[in-house]
Amino acid sequence: MTLDHVRSLSGGINQTGVRAYNERLLLSILQRNGALPGSDLARRTGLSPQTASVILRKLDHDGLLLKGMPVKGKVGKPSVPYALNPDGVFSLGLKVGRRSADLLVLDLEGKVRHQLRETYDYPLPDTVFGFLRDGYAYLIDDMTDTMRSRLCGIGVAAPFELWNWHELIGAPAKDFAAWKDADFKAQAEQITGLPVHMVNDATAACRAEHIFGIGREYRDYVYFFVGAFIGGGIVLDHAVFEGNQRNAGAFGPLPVADVNGVERQLIDLASIRTLEARLSSAGEDPRQLWRQPQDWSHLEPFVAPWLDQAARALATAMTASCAVIDFEAVVIDGAMPSDVRARLSDLTRNYLATKDMRGLIAPVTIEGHIGANARGIGAAAGPIIGQLMLDRSAAMFDHG
Repeated sequence: MTLDHVRSLSGGINQTGVRAYNERLLLSILQRNGALPGSDLARRTGLSPQTASVILRKLDHDGLLLKGMPVKGKVGKPSVPYALNPDGVFSLGLKVGRRSADLLVLDLEGKVRHQLRETYDYPLPDTVFGFLRDGYAYLIDDMTDTMRSRLCGIGVAAPFELWNWHELIGAPAKDFAAWKDADFKAQAEQITGLPVHMVNDATAACRAEHIFGIGREYRDYVYFFVGAFIGGGIVLDHAVFEGNQRNAGAFGPLPVADVNGVERQLIDLASIRTLEARLSSAGEDPRQLWRQPQDWSHLEPFVAPWLDQAARALATAMTASCAVIDFEAVVIDGAMPSDVRARLSDLTRNYLATKDMRGLIAPVTIEGHIGANARGIGAAAGPIIGQLMLDRSAAMFDHG
């Protein structure tokens, strides 16, 4: 199976059909490992050098690859490394959060080229879709003709069943019920004319970390994303596992005990919503947590006890997770300043060391690399993966 050249559709573009398996494989290996010569790519895939060369020439002709300078070896002809062309394909990502929405443009290397943000007390359909409509018009107008011609789709990352979160968010139930009749996919298609890829927001964050962060370093890991609420994802055998209802890694309802031994849910102890509550109780405006650029240094009297509470709860959740699946690592990321995220990771690691893990193998605890933008980046990665990449292949992880 082959793919026609990128062509214009409805003012944007679409990738017609899908890439042949071997094309996807080569693109995936280059995405994971960086620039490689054709001989290395042939060895990693088991393709003949001639077949690999033919595919690479086609991908180069399609504008998806860049040729490097020839590298002279000890024997034989100089080898020419190939790398992904950042301008080869672009994708849009819409993240719908409990306190803000983001719309961004992602290139083939995972770099954010442009980003818009809308903040609110809570998300409602008219607000979110109005932001998408205005933001899309602005971004399209700002793009060059070449960028517009290489837009492959839009990914939308949002919490599942938003209408059920009105009480925790503090929104009127009557207003929030509008989400029951809202069709994200239909609205995004109508506004942009692009193929739409839907994903749970926490799963999108996990996918961003997996593709552009620590994904190449670990085979199986559990991922926690601490936002206004808390969620996460699961990676098994180098692939993001979405589960039967595409809701794997929904850690918010996980039962944990607070410092007094009272059973609570993880969302009540380790989400930024609980930090908002601390600020509100002291007469402080919780919206300052979300101002950009984020800086919580002046809020240390509130942040420090919240970090301790969240770390204790996360350590318990980690122990429970590793009792189910033998994860080699736990990744902690979130919508917070990088210094706060680092402290949360360190504290959680320390509390995990105090847990009774008889019969378990303790995972390594590491800080995520992507940060607050993970959900939008993961959303935008969806159309690129769906049309150009493989979710998983052993050859992608052969570094020898």
